[in-house]
Amino acid sequence: MQSKKVTVMNPTGLHLRPAGVLCDTAVRFHSHVAFRYGEEWRGEANAKSVLSILGACVKSGDTIEIVTEGEDEVEALESVVRLFENGFGEA
Repeated sequence: MQSKKVTVMNPTGLHLRPAGVLCDTAVRFHSHVAFRYGEEWRGEANAKSVLSILGACVKSGDTIEIVTEGEDEVEALESVVRLFENGFGEA
């Protein structure tokens, strides 16, 4: 299992477009890809499900923990973290 904390920097948080980009990226990997959110990481969202991502209601400035587990977990984590670091390509 691999994990890394990231802060959501894009102004609108994880709304539909970045949720779709995150999901499209996550489904390319065999590993389980999810993120933990909320107080003491009580919630977990499946990054391969747009509805699960949107249901987390992650806003700009929130810190989440990306978690990957499986045969390509390192590559999956790097790709997902890169999305957050680049603001999902939003201006």
